[in-house]
Amino acid sequence: MSNSTGAARAMVRRVLLASAAVALCAVTGMAHAQAWPSKPLNLVVPFPPGGTTDVLARALAERLGPALGQTVIVENKPGAGATLGADMVAKAKPDGYTLLVGAVHHTIATSVYKKLPYDFQKDLTPLTVIAMVPNVLVVNAVHPAKNVIDLVAQAKAAKPGFSYGSNGNGTAQHLIGTQFQGLTGTTLLHIPYKGSGPLTTDLLGGQVTMSFDTITPVLPHIKAGKLRALAVTTGKRSSALPEVPTLAESGLQGFDIGTWFGVLAPAATPKEITARLSDEMARIIRSPEFKKRMDEIGAEPVGNTPDQMARQIKDETDKFARLVKQANVVIE
Repeated sequence: MSNSTGAARAMVRRVLLASAAVALCAVTGMAHAQAWPSKPLNLVVPFPPGGTTDVLARALAERLGPALGQTVIVENKPGAGATLGADMVAKAKPDGYTLLVGAVHHTIATSVYKKLPYDFQKDLTPLTVIAMVPNVLVVNAVHPAKNVIDLVAQAKAAKPGFSYGSNGNGTAQHLIGTQFQGLTGTTLLHIPYKGSGPLTTDLLGGQVTMSFDTITPVLPHIKAGKLRALAVTTGKRSSALPEVPTLAESGLQGFDIGTWFGVLAPAATPKEITARLSDEMARIIRSPEFKKRMDEIGAEPVGNTPDQMARQIKDETDKFARLVKQANVVIE
């Protein structure tokens, strides 16, 4: 046998071995995808129970479990303006069993916190946005302010000044409150909470004057007459509160901030798993049954693609970086 013939055969063997290796990897990947999930999943909510993130996570988990054939557990991990929960998931094993229910707060935290133990855009991979929820300026029903103009005048005259609560330092509510002060010339005392649940309790009890929380946790109390909605912070009115004006309609031009909530996985999670998760969740979110549930809590279901969510995160991170710089909000 000539050297050239032997070399040719050796090359053929190498090609066949390489092809077999590729095929084996493909089969292994398919088997891995088919075997997943083989145990319960955890949806990590970076706030206490009772807030919008928690309500949306539980509504999704209730329907996602049957779709995957496994239990989906909601795990509350509050603290540090929702960054503790995000850090936990960013560092979790990337096997599709630990997911984050993130929100617009995480795109703000990137600019507000001088140091974060994770990179929101690099360490987490977007799956889909569950819903968009408007924020609303509310006061206790016994408060004398009937509209934003009343509130601003009373806040300027009050000694000591009014206080406003948020879901934590660096959250959307914190930034909205900062912008509100800048546009109205008021000085408000910021009181950060770990989430909407404890904030709403203190708002109802009169321990805090006002809040700019999302509609979901305060809507039942508005309907019950215990809280008064003065304005929504989005560019258009909310279908859940059509009679409530926007802040722009109330004289604060340019105000347009709402809150999105979505699901993310650790960055290195296998693509076949993230693809199935995003597909299953988007199908649930776009269903008439889920929309009906969202209408009840004042949320607008989305169910977009991972690429669309990634672009949204990038765009909002850039936008809030500018707003944070203007408002000079920095957390050590």
